[in-house]
Amino acid sequence: MVVIRLQRRGTKKQPHHRIVVTERTRSQRGRILETIGYYDPSYEPTRFDLDQARMSFWLSSGAKPSGAVSSLVKRFRKTASATAP
Repeated sequence: MVVIRLQRRGTKKQPHHRIVVTERTRSQRGRILETIGYYDPSYEPTRFDLDQARMSFWLSSGAKPSGAVSSLVKRFRKTASATAP
């Protein structure tokens, strides 16, 4: 099964994450199918970027987002709609 999840990068106490599409059985640092975004909580405001077209493609193909990815997407959609005129 294909999942969309966070892949931890960075150094100790300074993490940032890539949003990747991978097989569920692969390890966190294992082979990925595609990188579709990133999340870096160490900046203010938090840096978050996601390729919405690729996300919708993978979701339509049957990929399941992890809990962390789905909550991040929900949170940043809410803040993006609040800042839009």
